Parts: sequence; structure tokens; C-alpha cells
Amino acid sequence: MSTPALRTGHVGLNVTDLGRSTAFYRRVFDFELLAERADGDRRFAFLGRDGSLLVTLWQQSGGAFAADRPGLHHLAFQVPDIEAVRRAEAALRDLGVQPLHDGIVPHGEGASSGGVFFTDPDGIRLEIYAPTGADIAPAPVKDAPTCGFF
Repeated sequence: MSTPALRTGHVGLNVTDLGRSTAFYRRVFDFELLAERADGDRRFAFLGRDGSLLVTLWQQSGGAFAADRPGLHHLAFQVPDIEAVRRAEAALRDLGVQPLHDGIVPHGEGASSGGVFFTDPDGIRLEIYAPTGADIAPAPVKDAPTCGFF
């Protein structure tokens, strides 16, 4: 019996303020708004590109993301090149979001892949990375993967 190939369909995130989070994800990731319900007690937004659903936002939580609990560690998005990472970093800075490391950093010491690490308005840890071009800076953690410890 062969197992069919799997790939992630989309990621659903709980948020505290749908409007704020929708604006943030659209600005940083250049997502299209595919569908939304912004009123009533069942608020959501479907975000994607070229008609493909990538992220769903659900306004059904309070408080902030708890990094010290089991569950999502971080959500990473790959972009084609380091210039796309730089554009995302500029969008983050325009929004007043400071990266969790010193700007664009490699995934590990000597690695060419890497990117920028940050949190969304609810504290959900996010990463935008490119497969090459991040070896312009030292790794923030010498003996462990950068994306595992932020």
C-alpha cells in the first residue's frame, strides 16, 4: 500500500483582534483577503495568494500566545531570495515590529539559509526565510538552530 504525498494545506491561527491581525498579515506577507466575516460572534479571515488559501485567522481567543505551552512553536514562510526577506523586514520595521534577532540571520553557524524572526500582534512566533543569502551575519546561537530558540 503506498501512502499518498502530503503537504500542508493551510494554517489556522487564533487571534484576539481580527482586524488588527488581518491588516498585519496582509502587510507583512502580501496576502490577499479571500473571504472574511468581520462581525457577529464567529469572526474569521481567509488569507492567501493567487486564490490559494494559506492562513486562516479565527477571532476566538484572549490573552497572548503562550510560548511555554505545548503546541505551535513557530510558523515559517519560505520566500525565493534574500531580497524578499529584506522587503518583509522593511515592512515589519514600518509597522514598528522589532525582529527577535539582530535583523536577518542564518539558520545556523555557516548556513546560507536564514531570515528574519519576529512575532505577530498576539505574540505568535513567525519566520520569513530564504534558502540562500543569509550568511551575511553570524548565527545568534552558535551550537543550535536559530529557528528553534527565539
